[in-house]
Amino acid sequence: MNTYFITGATGVLGSAVVRELLADSQNQLVLLVRAENNAALQKRAAWLVASLEINTVTANRINFVQGDVEQEKLGLSPNEFAKLGERVTHIIHSAASVRMNHSLERARLAAVTATEHVIQLAQLGWKNSSLKKMEVVSTVGVGGKRKEPLPEGWLEEPRDFHNTYEQSKAEAESVLRVEAERGLPITVHRPSMIVGNSLTGYILHFQIFYFLLEFITGRRTRGVIPDISERYVDTIPVDYVARVVSWSSRNPLTIGRVLHLCAGQKNATSLDKARILAILKFREKGLFVPYEHILPVPWFKLLVSSILPFLPRKTRRSVNVLPIFLNYTENQVFTNTETCEILKNSGFILPCPDEFLGPVIDYYLSATYSV
Repeated sequence: MNTYFITGATGVLGSAVVRELLADSQNQLVLLVRAENNAALQKRAAWLVASLEINTVTANRINFVQGDVEQEKLGLSPNEFAKLGERVTHIIHSAASVRMNHSLERARLAAVTATEHVIQLAQLGWKNSSLKKMEVVSTVGVGGKRKEPLPEGWLEEPRDFHNTYEQSKAEAESVLRVEAERGLPITVHRPSMIVGNSLTGYILHFQIFYFLLEFITGRRTRGVIPDISERYVDTIPVDYVARVVSWSSRNPLTIGRVLHLCAGQKNATSLDKARILAILKFREKGLFVPYEHILPVPWFKLLVSSILPFLPRKTRRSVNVLPIFLNYTENQVFTNTETCEILKNSGFILPCPDEFLGPVIDYYLSATYSV
């Protein structure tokens, strides 16, 4: 019997990992959930069980625990923390705050401090000889503004970042590297931009890619869009990432490694193709798509900065994130050769955007705009 301790279970990836792990009846799950009180905890637990369509028998293998990765001992009492360290065999740390405009102090609390607290549990489990493996979800964004392809390994070189999220996750990786070199059985997973299930398009929450869809179709900018004809974005379906994380947790081969769960240069998503497909599907749904006015990217940025002060507060908040989205239309390159080599022998096939983009957009439209 395995006992998995999971953070971020109510998030996009964490929930998919939960679903994947519950498929094995030998797995017991302890889910750390942030909640104000026990009533709020039970409400969030019921919501997750309903969202994942987990039956009663399977749900009995889940133990929901009220806590917080940003607090010492994960917000648990010393006794609760000690008992957890005795029984946990696997740790999957996927909790994260994906806001790009946090202050650096706040971003570090969510990434670095939280990672340090989860490591404390891992160290206790390792000392008790109960812990077998620890999986930590990072991001390919740790490469920041690095122009060269991001290598599949620890990265310590000085570099600039697009935002505080990238910087704080990079700093968290530095902490993990020290612990890995000391012997903790850690594997770091760097996914790219996560989208919905490769077959059904299902996703628990809509994240950056879905805002990009509204942006590049001109629905958020009255048809004025930057020239994205030669731009790509690295997207990866959530079910693929969840399967790899689950598999890795059972595989000592990945200890000490950094896995790139991304499309890579050859399979990156063409934003122009995504835009054309999205426009087609929006219109099939009977949704308005404005006539497009395409501007060179520098002109578009200048236009946004010029009109921002004159917009209503609510609109200003929406438009203010456009430069952040533009960062994700830059052609960043993430290598995944070594990771794919490791995974292919276990039957993993890298999903193709031409196959999963349709279901991903369809699910978004049906969930967001259904009458």
